[in-house]
Amino acid sequence: MSYTASVITVSDLGSRGLRQDTSGPAVRAMLEDAGFTVVHTAIVPDERGQISALLRACADERKIDLILTTGGTGLSPRDVTPEATADVLEREIRAIPVAMWVEGLKITPNAMLSRAVAGTRGSSLIVNLPGSEKAARENLAAVLGALEHALHMIAAEGHG
Repeated sequence: MSYTASVITVSDLGSRGLRQDTSGPAVRAMLEDAGFTVVHTAIVPDERGQISALLRACADERKIDLILTTGGTGLSPRDVTPEATADVLEREIRAIPVAMWVEGLKITPNAMLSRAVAGTRGSSLIVNLPGSEKAARENLAAVLGALEHALHMIAAEGHG
């Protein structure tokens, strides 16, 4: 089965056109290579309400299967993506970020500083990725194999 995806880049500078987004396109390419159909992309500022509203719209109105964010998961006061995501989640999936941390720690001790969260809203799976292109690619690679199975389970399609 083919699944739809959204890639949302969270960046104050990117949303104002002051920094080129490289993580969003890298994540999109990985998803497309894995057979996902990317039907939506966006760049939004580090504003909790805007991030939450866009996540809700992607899940509730657009019914997008997989919604990935990139950026805003660090320790800066402006990094609010995990909080915005938690605001909209119905069920948290703690092991997805844990898997990303485990793999990331093999590369850099800085991986432990990510505050990513993941979970479901309706039939959508939402996962936070770091903002740097390298870290976003590494984190997605750590969990990509399980995401399609997760989507099968969310859709109650069984263990496929």
